Amino acid sequence: MNFLSELEKRSGKVNAALDELLPAAGEYPPIIHEAMRYSLFAGGKRLRPVLALASAEITGGSTEDIMPAACALELIHTYSLVHDDLPAMDNDDLRRGMPTCHRKFGEAMAILAGDALLTAAFELITRCPLRGRITPERMIRVVAEVASAAGTAGLIGGQVVDVISAADRIDGETLAYIHRNKTGAMYRVSVRTGAILSGAGEEDLERLTGYADHLGMAFQITDDILDITGDDQLMGKPSGSDLKNNKATYPALYGMDEARKMAALEADMAVRCLESFGPEADFLRELVWFVIRRSH
Repeated sequence: MNFLSELEKRSGKVNAALDELLPAAGEYPPIIHEAMRYSLFAGGKRLRPVLALASAEITGGSTEDIMPAACALELIHTYSLVHDDLPAMDNDDLRRGMPTCHRKFGEAMAILAGDALLTAAFELITRCPLRGRITPERMIRVVAEVASAAGTAGLIGGQVVDVISAADRIDGETLAYIHRNKTGAMYRVSVRTGAILSGAGEEDLERLTGYADHLGMAFQITDDILDITGDDQLMGKPSGSDLKNNKATYPALYGMDEARKMAALEADMAVRCLESFGPEADFLRELVWFVIRRSH
């Protein structure tokens, strides 16, 4: 498998679906839809929707049927980035090499664009057709799990602890909590969304959940490393932003060599969670190594 080619193909399908599912840029009032689309199509690997689609594939589901829910996960991720970049949070001027949403459209419109993306995500989930393995009960379960992952038990909870811990010397347990929730919760719910809507058994669901938990940690530890070692042009923003914002990171707490070992260990554990699956899970296996070897 040529992994990068396969990832590009899958992310291309997600982009096409996002373009179709979102309101057109000119739909009234146009400025909010322009801001939403500007942030959503500024780039990105589409890992969360791709994870949902891949987990549906290996559990016998239809990627076409779950595509709206997969796209919803990207809307939530994008909303979180728009709000993270705001002056009250990380105060970043660039995202993926382009002016951040608040720099392009102003703070008020960036806040509203993030709100609109989050709200639209739940409307998209309900667009999954109730046919095949997708039942109302499974859709409701996914809505509940996505809401939890995006809320104080997940993404928001991690962000809150990240904000209140700035400038403090936090311990490893607190740092792991931030990463598990701020980043890992959406990885977890991505694979669970595809599997639940596809009618996966509880054992397969448990294995995929473990995979996502370790993948999320490997991704975030690698992000911490790249904030120090990454190339500004490849990253699309200045390196060292975590240091600038006094944020705790794995290299800062454990040292660079140990952080790399921890990322590799999480990656290895993620792959082990897929041992009961056959070649149908090869894309997910390759994704793990892509995550920790990437340059941006």
